[in-house]
Parts: sequence; C-alpha cells; structure tokens
Amino acid sequence: MAQQGVQLDRETFSCSICLDLLKDPVTTSCGHSYCMDCIKAHWDGEDEKKIHSCPQCRETFTPRPVLLKNTMLSDLVEQLKKTGLQASPADHCYAGPEDVACDVCTGRKLKALKSCLVCLVSYCKKHLQPHYELPIFEKHKLVEPSKNLQENICSHHDEVMKIFCRTDQQCICSLCLMDEHKGHDTVLAAAEFTKRQKELEGNQQNIQQRIQDREKDVKLLKQEVEAINRSADKVVEDSEKIFTELIRLMEKRRSDVEQKVRFQQKTEVRRAKELQEKLEQEITELKRKDAELKKISVTEDHKQFLHNYSSLSLLSESTDSPSINIRPLSYFEDVTAAVSEARDKLQELLSEKWTNISLAVTEVDVLLSQREPKTRADFLKYSREITLDPNTAHTQLLLSEGNRKGTLMSHPQSYSSHPDRFTNEFQVLSRESLTGRCYWEVEWRGEVIYVAVSYKNISRVRSPIICRFGWNDKSWALRCDKNSYKFLYNHIQTLVPGPVSSRVGVYLDHSAGTLSFYSVSDTMTLLHRVQTTFTQPLYAGLLLYSSSFGDTAEFCKLK
Repeated sequence: MAQQGVQLDRETFSCSICLDLLKDPVTTSCGHSYCMDCIKAHWDGEDEKKIHSCPQCRETFTPRPVLLKNTMLSDLVEQLKKTGLQASPADHCYAGPEDVACDVCTGRKLKALKSCLVCLVSYCKKHLQPHYELPIFEKHKLVEPSKNLQENICSHHDEVMKIFCRTDQQCICSLCLMDEHKGHDTVLAAAEFTKRQKELEGNQQNIQQRIQDREKDVKLLKQEVEAINRSADKVVEDSEKIFTELIRLMEKRRSDVEQKVRFQQKTEVRRAKELQEKLEQEITELKRKDAELKKISVTEDHKQFLHNYSSLSLLSESTDSPSINIRPLSYFEDVTAAVSEARDKLQELLSEKWTNISLAVTEVDVLLSQREPKTRADFLKYSREITLDPNTAHTQLLLSEGNRKGTLMSHPQSYSSHPDRFTNEFQVLSRESLTGRCYWEVEWRGEVIYVAVSYKNISRVRSPIICRFGWNDKSWALRCDKNSYKFLYNHIQTLVPGPVSSRVGVYLDHSAGTLSFYSVSDTMTLLHRVQTTFTQPLYAGLLLYSSSFGDTAEFCKLK
C-alpha cells in the first residue's frame, strides 16, 4: 500500500510534457507545473503566433510569461528522488505499435484514453482532464481511442463530416451538402448514428434470440440423435435375439428331423437284419436237408433207403416274410419333400413380412425429416409429367400420345441412329431427369412389363441380361404380370406380394434415397420400398417383356 502511495505521488509530480519527474519545476498562472526546459521548448514553438498556451488546459497567455523556479515543488521532487523511484511511469501506460497514442504528449507518448470527434485528437488520461472539467468542451463527443480520426474529415473540403447522406449511404460535410449531394436525403450523422444504434440493438437481440433458438434446436437434435442411436442399438440387439431364437428353433427342428430319421433308420435296419438272419438260418437248414436227401437218394438197398428216410427229421415251416415284395424303392424321400415344402412356405412368409419390416424401418422419423405421403391426394402433390425419349427407345417400340405411351410392334420403326438407343431389350427411358420428390403412375396392358428407374449411363448394346432393367446395379425395376409382382435389382429377384393392378404408382425421394412402388386401384397398396443412396439423377423407364405384340405401357396424366 505504501508503494502504491509513492507511485501516486510520483505521477502527481511528473511533467505532462516529458512524463518524467519534474526538473527545475515551474508553475504557470493557470496552476499547471512543468519542467522549465519542457515548457520553454513548448512556448518557443508558439513564438511565431505570439500567443502562448498551457499544454493541459489550453489557457492562453499574452505576452509570454516569465517563469520562476517553484522551490517547494523542487524540494518535494528531490525527496521523491531519494526514494530511488526515479523511473518513468510504468511501461504499460506508454503507447505501443498497436495502441492509439496521445496526440498531445511530446517525447514518449502515453496511451490514449479517449478520442474526441470534435477536436479530432486523441488524449491520454492527463490531457483528457480539460474535457471533463471545462464547460467549453461540454458538447464534444468522446469515443474509444481511434487511429482513424482523419476519416471524419472530408477529403474534398477539409471539413468535419457531421452529415449522413441516406441517398448515397455515406458521411459528408456541410459543403458537400451544397455541392454533389444537393437535394439528397440527408440527416445529422449523430441522429443517424442514434437511429442505427437502435436498429443494431434490435438486430443484436434478434440474432441473440435466433442463437438461443438454434442452440435449443441443436440440443434437441443431439437428444434425437442419442435417442435414434439407442433405439437402433436396441432394435438390432432385439432383432439379433429374435433371429437367433429363430435360427435356434430351425436348428432344433433340423436336429429333430435328423434324430427321427436316424431312429427310424436304425429300427428298419434292425428289423431287416433280424429277418435276414432268420432267412440265412433257414437257408443253412435247407441246405443240410438237401445234402441228406441227396445222400439217401443214391442208396440202392431198399431196406436201407427206407430206414434212412424214416429217420430224417421233419422239415421246419418256412419263415413268414410277407413284407418282402418286388416294388419300387421309397424310403425317406417323402421326408425331403416335406422339409422342402416347409422351406418354401417359410420363404414365402418371410418375403411377405419383409415388406412390413422394411416399411417400419424407413418410416422412422426425426425432427427435420419429411414423412412419405399417405394418401393418393398427398402423392399427387408431387406428380411429374413424364415423356419418353425417342432417342433411347428400341426400334420396335412405337411412341404415341405425346411420347407418353409405348407399344410393342412386330416391325422396326423409322428411328434415326443414336448412341443412347437400346438395341437388345424392348425398353425406353424418360426424357426428364428425376431428382427431389417425384410421383408418377404407369397404366399397362399385356403379358409382362417392367416399371423402372435407371441411371442415364446404363449399358445400351451389351448382352440383354446386362442391359435389362433390374439386372444391373444401375437400375431398379418392378416386374408386373397378370398374376404377380417381382422386384429386381442387380440380378436379384424378390417375390412381391400384393394385389395385381393395371396401374402402378412410383414415388421417388431422391435425396432421402427412397423408391416405392404402389398398386393403384380404389386404394393404394405399398408393394415394395427401396432404401439406398442415389449417386446420380434418375430416369423413369419402361420395358415391354413379351412375345406377343401390341402390349402397351403409358405414363398417366395426373390431375
């Protein structure tokens, strides 16, 4: 605390010009003290004006005052010097390269505390005091220290720019107002500053509110992500348990079948071997009797023959084996047939239920996602008018109805040669590329047609299997016939249950990676949904897959 008091005393007895302890202190009539050499040097610079002023309060003196050494101040300064605190004020008070320096300080300059927009001068703490103490500075505008005070001076008229031109959105001086800005919408810069400050405050409040709202949204989304992850992890875990149980059940059934077959196998083999042993014993007995009879048959002595024959033991009855018949062999083949039938029914059931499982997965909703439409009216909001591209059509497809309809013909049409044309399959792509959310419907008549979507770069001229919709990784297709549906992608066919209709609806959400096929009649029935990532724009496609000519498929006009 004592050192702090000394520091305060030292600043009190410092020269405001050189900022060091007073040397040969003198005091002006206005009450401010300076080093004798410092104030003399200051007034020497004002001799030409014949008016001399105080560097602190700006009070003027005429003529130049004669100053005498202030002995009291000199003694006090000497006492301060004896304390050993002869250093200049702390370095942190001086202006560095990045600081705004006081314009009044001479020698090493102090940091400016404020800048005056009227004086266009920056002041340190000491040199700023008159602005707080003297009435003449009452209306001066003090702002935070600025290095750009000269920007407030008009470069054309060397006047302070106190006016704001709303027409040109710039500050001007009073002379500009009478010159190039004459007739413009102008206002005092201070008034415009006040107005815009209020606007700024309003914008800041709005931004701060939006920040709070967005932070709240981010917090909700983080919670949603955590909930999604927890739910997904739980479902995967539960599904794994369920499928493990199903696998365990199937393994148990397999084991049961194996045990039953092996048990029946052992039983039937044991019975057969027991009967085999009896038959072999009977054969041995019969051979022994046959040898005895053969031996007796060659005896010529009547008496001996009759004696030997009479002494033979009676022939035992033949082993009863009614099950041994000549018939087609059929052992466990019926079991294989029964297991195969169970497998087919299980596959059919899984295929039927898989659509529901897939639908349940894709309908998982987060805060910002858009749900898939539910009613046909909802789907029609995303309807797209689609036309067929003649440059892609196989030569035996006739396009009509404004290129919305394709008909399979028995003879080629007069199409010009084009690299986009399909040459091995009776198929065609749309002219329009499909992105975003789109819905369209296809009316078909015939034996078999494919309703498809495809990338533009699907193969055109390679083998039919590679080019055909659904038989590669560049297209997805629903195969429709009179009795059933199949979904095809990359050589894989999936049986699709559902009511067969002559009209198929297709809904695409490109960004969400969703592709859905619907059977359209009085109601809409979801047939199959794909969840993937589309890397290119898609095109609608039609394939007429039939041996009978005259089959048609048409993109419907939707209201």
